[in-house]
Amino acid sequence: MNVRRQHISAVAVAAVTALGLGTLTGCSGDSAAAAGTGKFDVVASFYPMAFLAERIGGAHVHVTSLTQPGQEPHDLEISARQTAQLQDSDAVLYLKNLQPSVDDAVAQSEVKTKIDAASLTSLEKHGNEVGGHAASHDGSKNEELSGLDPHIWLDPVRYAQVAEGVGKSFEKADPQHAADYRKNTATLVKQLHALDTRFKDGLAHTKSKVFITTHAAFGYLAERYGLTEEAINGLDPESEPSAARVRQLETMAKADGVTTVFYETLVSDKTAKTVASDAGLKTDVLDPIEGITSKSRGTDYFSVQEANLKALQSALGEK
Repeated sequence: MNVRRQHISAVAVAAVTALGLGTLTGCSGDSAAAAGTGKFDVVASFYPMAFLAERIGGAHVHVTSLTQPGQEPHDLEISARQTAQLQDSDAVLYLKNLQPSVDDAVAQSEVKTKIDAASLTSLEKHGNEVGGHAASHDGSKNEELSGLDPHIWLDPVRYAQVAEGVGKSFEKADPQHAADYRKNTATLVKQLHALDTRFKDGLAHTKSKVFITTHAAFGYLAERYGLTEEAINGLDPESEPSAARVRQLETMAKADGVTTVFYETLVSDKTAKTVASDAGLKTDVLDPIEGITSKSRGTDYFSVQEANLKALQSALGEK
């Protein structure tokens, strides 16, 4: 559709020329076709944003993700060609403070419709422990806070709030198809509320309420369903835990009947396996759904969330 065209900045043009058209990095295979599709062209920062755009936009949108399947979104450095592509889109859907290079590109772009998912729901500060007081077992408190936690999509209720905001933005930006956007949004929100109910019912009666992860991505989910997430690392999935933190987790695991250390598909499982081995625990996958790959336990957001629910139920046990 491309209802609005902007001139690409001289800097972007020069950079594209210097890099060449074949040097596209960090984007999906159809990124080159983002503009000029005859549809409402949306650039999404990474999978959870692309999923919303596709489900809400339906047949009326062409969605391009800046983050390749399998690429760790926190590490994304967008290319000059992607910056130029962003300029030529009708809308950009991103999550501020998750991917600094995207934030910078969006701030400098002249795209008329800029949708920041973080502004469509509430964010909280989360440290290594969220949703409880398991660390108090060893008499210490973890005060690490790494700013506002961006992982809102893992809480179906917050994700539904974002979906509603995205739908309204699409309606405003492309009024010709507003009725379809409204209908698609309502369908998606209903599905997310149903997912919320399945999580609520499925985790209501478990032996333990504490789970260990390598990356503090599941704080919102833990709070929503009365659980405690104990993360080996903070919000940065690549950070290294301290020896004191590992000892904390071992003590807590024994006290709370923890059976499993969860790792994720896009980050090395080395730390999880080391901690699990030292503490005599199992390992399993809890997917933060930052991208869908052949290793994912599902083909889309909903199927991976269902797999996450089963993994949590297995690890926490039934009363």
